[in-house]
Amino acid sequence: MTKLDPGRILVVDDNADIRDLLALQLERQGHVVALAEDGRRGLKKIREQQFDLVLLDVVMPEINGYQVLENLKADPILRHVPVVVISALDGLDSIVKCIELGAEDYLFKPLNAVLLKARIDSCLEKKRLRDQEQAYLEQLEDEREKSERLLLNILPEPIADRLKQGDRTIADSFLEVTVLFADIVDFTKLSGFLSATELVGLLNEVFSAFDRLSEQYGLEKIKTIGDAYMVVGGLPDPRSDHAEAVAEMALDMQKEIARFTTANHSPLRMRIGLNTGPVVAGVIGRKKFIYDLWGDTVNTASRMESHGVGGCIQVTAEIYERLQDKYHFRERGTVYVKGKGEMTTYFLTARKNAQAPSTPNPTRA
Repeated sequence: MTKLDPGRILVVDDNADIRDLLALQLERQGHVVALAEDGRRGLKKIREQQFDLVLLDVVMPEINGYQVLENLKADPILRHVPVVVISALDGLDSIVKCIELGAEDYLFKPLNAVLLKARIDSCLEKKRLRDQEQAYLEQLEDEREKSERLLLNILPEPIADRLKQGDRTIADSFLEVTVLFADIVDFTKLSGFLSATELVGLLNEVFSAFDRLSEQYGLEKIKTIGDAYMVVGGLPDPRSDHAEAVAEMALDMQKEIARFTTANHSPLRMRIGLNTGPVVAGVIGRKKFIYDLWGDTVNTASRMESHGVGGCIQVTAEIYERLQDKYHFRERGTVYVKGKGEMTTYFLTARKNAQAPSTPNPTRA
């Protein structure tokens, strides 16, 4: 610690002459000095201001030096403020007590100016190094939190925890989940009328709205590819109402997408597909890893979207059988689905406690 790097020092002593003498010496050394004439006022100043060092007398009215030390060391915020005791008491018991209470050092009155300066410089240097260490640790913690947030933007929290614990291969089978795929109708045509910035901005607004819905319903967003959005209910933490939660999100997605318009001010529309069944879920990749799903359930949900109708939520018979008591459906009929053949599919239209909206004609959009 040099004059170019002064310390803020508090002198707590009931003897005015000693306070003034110490203040004069310390200010000549370049330090910033504050004074307190007893322990009570000293504690008040320590709690109101930041100090690098406290020079503390023992024998004082109201609150003595021992009590000041006890108060400081009991306070998580103030316990690291270094204290040098300066006292006329030269008994071993007093020295030991102060050191046990957390004092850095114990000097006797009358003071040796050279020794006092050496002790102060040493304490201030320790305080400076500790402050640097604390700042470094706080910076590390900030960086850790940023990394944690980034990781949780990619992986579900339970999966991220398993990776951090050393799991190298994460693959889990789930007997029953509900998968949703959605994409924007005529997006390729729409992209021809927008700049790159406008296009990305539009997708960001739309998908951010969908992200909020996935959080609201406790669902797991899996990924986006271009203008396609994929979300699943029932993993990584299984839940019995996964199909209902995904159905609610699908209906709300239709409301959200209607708030956005094309270049000619027509509302955007989406094709949405749902299916329920078993899947395998896991993490693939080492650098740009992702959490993904595999299985016939996923493929069929994707086909429900790609073979769907603009502005509609097309679902499989499995979804219909599970939710027909709670939701309105309209049977689309038999549809040829690539890789599956002929399938009977339905349009999810509304909850049964709400009026079912009209469904567009079942023609491919």
